[in-house]
Amino acid sequence: MENVVLINPFEVEEGKENEFLRRWQQAVDHMRTQPGFVNTRLHRAVLPDARFGFVNVAEWRSAKDWQAAMSSSRIRALREEWSWPPSYPSLYEVVRAL
Repeated sequence: MENVVLINPFEVEEGKENEFLRRWQQAVDHMRTQPGFVNTRLHRAVLPDARFGFVNVAEWRSAKDWQAAMSSSRIRALREEWSWPPSYPSLYEVVRAL
């Protein structure tokens, strides 16, 4: 079975990009230590009118691994420490690759 892909777009308010990047890095530093984590890449919109200023694309070995990582006490604490911008995380599987 192939890895699952997390695609998570974020609506970050103008002027809050640096705070978002700092918090995102804190979350990634934790996720790297979690079973099943493979990699991640954060993308920034090029055009100013994009709805989502940032999109995180990450690979996990399984949906179960990602769900367990998201339930960890460290991630819960990060959510409580800071009001994260609206995001829309979903897991996907590759159905075609070129």
